[in-house]
Amino acid sequence: MTPSEERTVARSGTGDDRPSGEPVPPAVQATVRELVDLSPVLTRLGARFTAAGFEAHLVGGSVRDALLSAAAADGGRAGTSTKPGDLDITTDARPEQILDLLRGWAGSTWNTGIAFGTVGAEVSGVRVEITTFRADRYDRESRNPEVAWGDSLVDDLVRRDFTVNAMAVSLGPDRTVTDPFGGLGDLLAKRLRTPGAAVDSFADDPLRMLRAVRFVAQLGLTPDGEVVAAMTSLSGELARITPERVQVELSKTLLQDSPRAALELFVDTGLADVVLPELPALRMEIDEHHQHKDVYTHSLTVLDQAIELEKADAEAESPDLVLRLAALLHDIGKPATRRHEARGRVSFHHHEVVGAKLVRKRLTALRYSKEIVEAVSRLTFLHLRFHGYGRGEWTDSAVRRYVTDAGDLLPRLHKLVRSDSTTRNKRRAAALSETYDSLEQRITEISELEDLARVRPDLDGNAIMELLGIGPGREVGEAWKMLKDLRLERGPLSREDAEAELLAWWAARS
Repeated sequence: MTPSEERTVARSGTGDDRPSGEPVPPAVQATVRELVDLSPVLTRLGARFTAAGFEAHLVGGSVRDALLSAAAADGGRAGTSTKPGDLDITTDARPEQILDLLRGWAGSTWNTGIAFGTVGAEVSGVRVEITTFRADRYDRESRNPEVAWGDSLVDDLVRRDFTVNAMAVSLGPDRTVTDPFGGLGDLLAKRLRTPGAAVDSFADDPLRMLRAVRFVAQLGLTPDGEVVAAMTSLSGELARITPERVQVELSKTLLQDSPRAALELFVDTGLADVVLPELPALRMEIDEHHQHKDVYTHSLTVLDQAIELEKADAEAESPDLVLRLAALLHDIGKPATRRHEARGRVSFHHHEVVGAKLVRKRLTALRYSKEIVEAVSRLTFLHLRFHGYGRGEWTDSAVRRYVTDAGDLLPRLHKLVRSDSTTRNKRRAAALSETYDSLEQRITEISELEDLARVRPDLDGNAIMELLGIGPGREVGEAWKMLKDLRLERGPLSREDAEAELLAWWAARS
């Protein structure tokens, strides 16, 4: 018996109240076998490794989802989709032996991860990653493990992040399900635990704490007390993780159907203080007169409402990362702009301007693409403009500028502004909704007469240069901007009127 197996057996008799491995119900075993057999790639790969005298086991998220679906079917409940994407396999074969087994059989192979025991392959259009049993140790100064081959499947499973991911299905003839740490029970109980001590797991790889946050959103799991305590005590270790990896996990969390509980865990454990401090900074104390809302709770509610509007729009992208980031971060300029006014009132003047700058700085630091950074920053900057609309006092010029400044972000801006109404006063909420309905109707009416999505001056650069008798340069740009402002103010002009305005501007300028 290996040391890992001894620890697994010992846990059930040491007073540790955490569930250890339990037999997987026969009906679930049978259903999982059937699910695995539906994949010709897995069947053929398993036969190939077995014939060569090696073990091969399907591991990772595909096993988790297959077991969840099988257990749900056994209990008469609807399961999740079990059709796998990329497949993760673990084996006792060494990397060079894996390559030999794949040679001449897989369509293509790659060995970029071979130093870590991983060989990649594509078989019949399916991507497979096959990794030798691992029993790594970490230096705890980086995420780089000291690679060591394991002696058994349990050695490999104990080093995985959570029990729900520490299960395996044999690709041998028996299709045995191996669940040494009670992952299936945790999955059905909606519980998130680590195979070993949580503090050791997270100290080895702090990124696992962000994965815990994601699994709360993705699978609806609740972390047990040990996991929460370890995340809280080790939150500072997240600084060891590169911004790119933090961004990937944060994005995956936001793109889930209901990320709110996960974000609350992110903030409550102190992880957000390390990588997104602007979010917990929104938890400003409410003044004694309760004259303003808790900005943090408000922001989470805005995110909830934006997701609902996003899902309801059949023509919109969903899930929409830009909209969700904007909903979560649109008010991050408030802490820096908060002012206490007379009679207990609180103001946040120009928080949209400050917020847009903070958004750009933070999302850039998290290595988001330039397109995402600029889009979320612009939505943050524009989210308050509607409040100047009043009861419809905007001129047609102001409506044009609203549409033009939003550009292709206008559908998202509509959702963000509507979601930003979190008042409990039903009359006020209805009035705000009706007012925004009015603005959208005006946009529609003006758009039927003009192409608001592509507002351009009535004269292009060539016409400007020809009429003024000048060549390319700064003056052409200034003339173009003047004509665009005029177009926004007055709507489309005839060619004659546009030329007259340009000549008058040029004469006055000269």
